[in-house]
Amino acid sequence: MKILVTGAKGFVGRNLCENLKNLRDGKDRTHPALTVDEVFEYDLDTPPAELDKFCAEADFVFNLAGVNRPKSNDEFMQGNFGFASTLLDTLKSHGNTCPVMLSSSIQATLIGRYGESDYGKSKLAGEELFFDYGKATGAPVLVYRFPNLFGKWCRPNYNSAVATFCNNIANDLPVTVNDRATELELLYIDDLVEEMLDALEGHPHRCDYNGLTPVFCETGRYCAATVTHRVTLGEIVDLLEQFKAQPATLVMPRIPAGSFAKKLYSTYLSYLPKEKVCFALKKNEDARGSFTELLKTEGCGQFSVNISKPGITKGQHWHNTKWEFFIVVAGHALIQERRIGSDEVLEFEVRGEEPQAVHMLPGCTHNIINLSETEDLVTLMWANESFDANHPDTFFEKV
Repeated sequence: MKILVTGAKGFVGRNLCENLKNLRDGKDRTHPALTVDEVFEYDLDTPPAELDKFCAEADFVFNLAGVNRPKSNDEFMQGNFGFASTLLDTLKSHGNTCPVMLSSSIQATLIGRYGESDYGKSKLAGEELFFDYGKATGAPVLVYRFPNLFGKWCRPNYNSAVATFCNNIANDLPVTVNDRATELELLYIDDLVEEMLDALEGHPHRCDYNGLTPVFCETGRYCAATVTHRVTLGEIVDLLEQFKAQPATLVMPRIPAGSFAKKLYSTYLSYLPKEKVCFALKKNEDARGSFTELLKTEGCGQFSVNISKPGITKGQHWHNTKWEFFIVVAGHALIQERRIGSDEVLEFEVRGEEPQAVHMLPGCTHNIINLSETEDLVTLMWANESFDANHPDTFFEKV
């Protein structure tokens, strides 16, 4: 399949093209039924003659080209309607009735605050142009009305509040929020790309609209991604401030699978400047070795790394409720555990070459001994709760 993407260097176009190339090159095997042979990328700097060639050969067209921030409102119609007309005329000249997708906007509803939107009017005109083209040629037409988009590679200070907030907070620039209660409907770029790949495979999610809300149905005139998120500006900024603080607090906020927080965190990280990509950790060091906290979570404890010098024994304590995993990743160790009030000692000899996870049981005093006379022992440690200096739940007692 040969695929034409117009607006290929824009935010959506770039993400889509890179994912199509992954499929083309066999790097992405999540769509085994989808064969991508060529990706035709068309943008403002592409020689116009290339459009004719691409339209002659394309098996599917994603029209993502458009104008968001023109110098004058007249450019909305020229950029959003004019190019669409050129594209469809070129396809028609070659008798190419392949499926065509149009990236429109929720502003095309012209409802509420969008009622006088010149951008929305130009998008609505483009939609009708595509629908008329489909009726005249029989070509499948897929019109998507995008809500607010966010994700990696989105340009800040342009048309995305999320991109601007991520960029500014990542780079220690001020953020202005006029009304924290303002709610946005947001579509994550990876969810959008997945929907576009679904469309490419012949099963887009069709819908009609009840005001601004898509109502999914098989006979719908429009198409839409099925997953969006409704969040306030205040919620977005608060999450971003938590993400920014993570290198200092080591606390990873809750980011459940599929959540807005998870998608926002990935977006935020894409705006980090080089000097923030790497950050120092506090290493607690003495003659026995070192102990460094790596990561803390709000509900699943913390991760640390422990280094023991040759012949050193560490630990010799027990916990009431806290429990841990010790995972030796380099070196040779003996781990010992003894239940409080018992003389029976459990022993586990472990090596970094054959990693094993050993439970440190509640109510058992435990230690870890470096059996090597020459090499450091490196152990990853996970505890089911983050360390609380006011309630350490740690009591000295030799095994």
